[in-house]
Formats: sequence, structure tokens, C-alpha cells
Amino acid sequence: MADVELRSGHAAQEEGEGNDIPNHLAGNRALTKARLRIAPFLITLATIALAVPLGWAMWEAYMGAPWTRDGTVRAYVVKIAPEVAGRIVELPVADNQFVHKNDLLVVIDPTNYAIAVGQATAVVAQARANADNAQREARRRAKLTNLETSEEEKQTYASNAQAAEATYQQAVENLARARVDLQRASIRSPVNGYVTNLLAQLGDYANVGQTEISLVDADSFWVDGYFEETNLGGIQEGDPANIKLMGYSEVVKGHVDSIARGINVANAQPNQAGLASVNPIFTWVRLAQRVPVRIHIDQVPSGVRLVQGMTATVEVHPPQ
Repeated sequence: MADVELRSGHAAQEEGEGNDIPNHLAGNRALTKARLRIAPFLITLATIALAVPLGWAMWEAYMGAPWTRDGTVRAYVVKIAPEVAGRIVELPVADNQFVHKNDLLVVIDPTNYAIAVGQATAVVAQARANADNAQREARRRAKLTNLETSEEEKQTYASNAQAAEATYQQAVENLARARVDLQRASIRSPVNGYVTNLLAQLGDYANVGQTEISLVDADSFWVDGYFEETNLGGIQEGDPANIKLMGYSEVVKGHVDSIARGINVANAQPNQAGLASVNPIFTWVRLAQRVPVRIHIDQVPSGVRLVQGMTATVEVHPPQ
């Protein structure tokens, strides 16, 4: 019984001590708990307030500035084929080498063509002599009277003189052609560019019209951006454009040069009977066609190497 009373006394004493906590400490604890309950809501509101303008800015950048990842670096490739046939005796270039305009690329054995020039020169000299002699004879016959010669003979000598002159002119043209063929035995670069995919070797026989060397024109690079037709309304000639190549972090500057006016249409292609071949489509699925937009390159950062066929991302910035 004494123990029970003793425990009751201790409990009462502890309860009394609890009631002795100052009021300002109890208020601070309540305020802290209230703040902890409000903090998550404030963080959520701040996140939403920050996400809304950022999302709107991203939407404006995505929809307001037309862009496509379907872009390709393009360049003109000059295919060089000999105009005369023969064995290759000189090949002073290597694969991927840069060459300037008029640099020597290939020399075809000129022996036969040099001989042809000599022969044509001799034919010209002979034809000139024959033409001069025929003209002199025609002039002498023209001075004679009808008692000394007939009118028919005069006409015959005059005709012979004209024929000899025509033969001489033909010989002159043949000589010019022989000289051109001799000149064509040495093939020179028509542009500034890079030798690409060089397969010709010394000793190969070059045929007329068969491509021996291909050159990538270094002054002709541009970019084709294939934009969806829904974006064409915001693209105009002259609009600035940024070009991002897949292999480089630097941005290539350019502007819209032109927009294609035609693409291949699968429908309406005639079949063997001449009828239009129309592909069946799902009426609820409409895919936007892609139209090529030619981008002129204005500035290439140092260290960026343009290669025909590279993948590019193109972003057009219409004027505000």
C-alpha cells in the first residue's frame, strides 16, 4: 500500500513539472510544426511557377522556330572522264588530296596524238600547195581569150581551184582537232576540290567517257533540310539558320537559299496498262510530307570539316 502511494506521488510530481513548461516554448514548437506542414506546399507552388514559363519557352522554341534533324550536307561532285583513250602514264594526285583549279590530274600517253599532229601538219602543207597551184592555173586560164581556150575549160579550172581550197580548209580543221586531242591527253582539274574514291592507277587503260577521277567541289557545299510541310509557312528565303552537325559541337551559320517546288509523288504513277497507281491509305492517318529546303552556308567554324553526306540538324529563325 505504501508502494502504491509512493508511485502515485511520483506521477503527480511529474505531471506538475510538465505543467511548469513556459508558454513561449510551447508556442515555438507549434509554429515549427505549422511551418513544416506548409513547406511542401510552398515548394510545390514554386516548382509549378518555374515549370510553367520554362515549358512555355520550350514550346515557343519548338513550335516558333522550325527545325529538323533530317538534314544532309550536300556538294557537287565533278566526274572527270577522258575525251581520248590511252594508257595512263602520269597520275600526280592521291586519294582525298586537295587540288586547285587547272592542276594536273592525269596524263594519257600522248605518243599517238603527237604523231597525229605531225601528220596533220604535213597534210595541211600539201593541201596549201595544191590550192595555190590550182588558183594560179585558174587565173591563167581566165586571162585567155575564147580563141585560146574554151569557156568550159575556164570553168573547170575555176572549180578545181575552189575544190583545192576546200581541201586545204579541211586539212586545217583536222590539224586543229589533232592538236585538241593532244591537249586532251593531259587532264586538268576544272574546280577547286578534293579527289575522292580514286581507283585509277598508273598503267591503266583509260577509255573515252569512262569516269577515272571524281572531285568534290570545295566551293559548292550546302545543306538540305527536309522540313515537314506544316513548317513551311514559317520559312522564307533569307531567314537565318543554324546548322548543327552530328560530329561537332560548333554551330555552322547559314541562311535559307531556296525552297523546293516539287517532290516525288507515289500516287498517279502509271502502271503497265497506263493507269494511275493509287496507294490505299488510312483516312484517319495523315503524314506530313517532307520538303527540301536549301540552306546556304555562310560561316564554318575553325576545325569543322564539311563532308558530303554528313547528318545535320537545321533550325531556321524567322524574323520576329
